[in-house]
Amino acid sequence: MALNDSYLPAHGNTGYRVAHYDLEIDYKPVAARLSGRARLTVVAGEALTAFALDLGTFKVERVLVGGKPVRYSHGGGKLRVRVGKPVPAGTRFVVEVRYVGTPRPIRTRAWGDLGWDQLTDGAIVASQPIGAPSWFPCNDTVREKATYRIAVTAPSPYTVLANGVLVDGRVGGSTTTWVYEQDVPMATYLATVQVGQYEELELADGQPAAVPSRLVAKFATDFGRQPAMMALFERLFGPYPFGQYSVVVTDDDLEVPIEAQGLSVFGANHVDGKRGFERLVAHELAHQWFGNSVGLADWRHIWLNEGFAAYSEWLWSAESGGTPASVLATRARALLARQPQNLRIGDPGVADMFDDRVYKRGALTLHSLRTVLGDAAFFSALREWTHTYRHRTATTEQFIAVAQRHTSLPLGPFFRSWLHEGKLPA
Repeated sequence: MALNDSYLPAHGNTGYRVAHYDLEIDYKPVAARLSGRARLTVVAGEALTAFALDLGTFKVERVLVGGKPVRYSHGGGKLRVRVGKPVPAGTRFVVEVRYVGTPRPIRTRAWGDLGWDQLTDGAIVASQPIGAPSWFPCNDTVREKATYRIAVTAPSPYTVLANGVLVDGRVGGSTTTWVYEQDVPMATYLATVQVGQYEELELADGQPAAVPSRLVAKFATDFGRQPAMMALFERLFGPYPFGQYSVVVTDDDLEVPIEAQGLSVFGANHVDGKRGFERLVAHELAHQWFGNSVGLADWRHIWLNEGFAAYSEWLWSAESGGTPASVLATRARALLARQPQNLRIGDPGVADMFDDRVYKRGALTLHSLRTVLGDAAFFSALREWTHTYRHRTATTEQFIAVAQRHTSLPLGPFFRSWLHEGKLPA
């Protein structure tokens, strides 16, 4: 049964969990109009007479439970459903929601607009941390994972990418329906749809990419070493945790790249033909292990996502003949020492979840741990971490327990000083 997140208690709902999402979406890019049918396979965690789903500003046309119409209300980002006859605890049942409207991002004060958004020609979904309700009804909590089937119908000139493996592509008149299946459990914020007029490519290792025609040549340079990154990370972190890894480059500029499960999205401004943003290619790829496969049990553990991905940038730099990780660590520490030392990255608070100090100090924590354990024990601990919690969620305390198994030295004081004290350790 899902519990409310300590940082974002208004998102997500208790009393049940969603085991599977079956989403059918018809999207018209020019009109920015979405018609959706969502079928959720739900497991009751307690006896239910009513429950709520997270859903943005759509018109809800119908709600069915077990194939029968039920009463509902919709407002304030919540779709509240009355079951009628109580559903016993442990019962698996299907909820169907039909909805229509112009998808609008979830507006936040701290992080801007999140979720489904319009591109100049197409659409993009970037939901971290609470944007999923902008395009489908869900239980929007980071600690719950489910499998997905995502079918999107769009005009045939457009390419559609979503999480998982493409299992069907049906052309019907002027439209094409793209069907993806994600059979590995996934958090709602990692679910994505990307719509654009892209050229479909394959990298040297066969992994797919979708890129605007004007950027294909530069993309070949900037992402040409991604297969080597994949090989490095598989050696250091264990096998790649999903069926495939797709890359999308939008024809618009993006402030930052976007992570999704089995897929990453970059802006046109991240492709310069000079590998000027290659560290970001490594960062997003590393998230497939840290954040996507090993997910967060609560957003307060965010350093487990961002610190690990940031440290992976340093590992790739060293592997590819760039600046060694030890030098990058020294530079990061000097930078952090000039900034306010009042952030405890083990529990940074909701306002500072994505503060750059969480990234940099998280990476520095890992490099310091590596110097304490030695390379063999450190990377053995990382492989144990990704194997033990593969496709699950985890906490900082669980990572500390894994690391402790690889040394006789007591690591409690080490992690306390790095994660739970503001001042940088000596």
